Amino acid sequence: MLLNFLLACSRRLNQVSGAIAMLLIVYVLGHILLEIVLRLFGTSTYVLDEFVGYAVATLTFLGLGYSLERGGLIRVGLIIERLPVSKRWLFDLFAYLVSLAMFSWLFSYWQTNVWRSYKRGITSESIMETPLWIPQGLVLVGLGLLCFTLLTHALILLFRQQSPELKQDV
Repeated sequence: MLLNFLLACSRRLNQVSGAIAMLLIVYVLGHILLEIVLRLFGTSTYVLDEFVGYAVATLTFLGLGYSLERGGLIRVGLIIERLPVSKRWLFDLFAYLVSLAMFSWLFSYWQTNVWRSYKRGITSESIMETPLWIPQGLVLVGLGLLCFTLLTHALILLFRQQSPELKQDV
């Protein structure tokens, strides 16, 4: 029961983060097109590189959990495909746990970085002087969602000894 709830939460959160990532792609396109038009008239937004960079970082990390949930991340099946189907879950569990450990460490490190930027009031060096904790915090949210998804999938593998079925709806 708890595993089903965690899986449902993971899927829902990843749907939302995937939708936000897709909207950020549209934003990037719109900002680039706006910049092209403005430069035809000899002006600029002066923040294209900065804001598009923040958007790309954010959509990348927000999209990781969504991609994992949909089976869209790269997976090398050289070893796992040679194993009996009944034993493949062990290698998946190992991969999820190692990934969870690494991304949890990265989450912890990044959380410290975000907090430091917030506490010190660090801003970008551009004309906008963007508080850096905002884009860093959005990356942190993506890392947190990925860790939650990895944990959920690892628990399902551990207790059910099978991979959670990938849901292909958008």
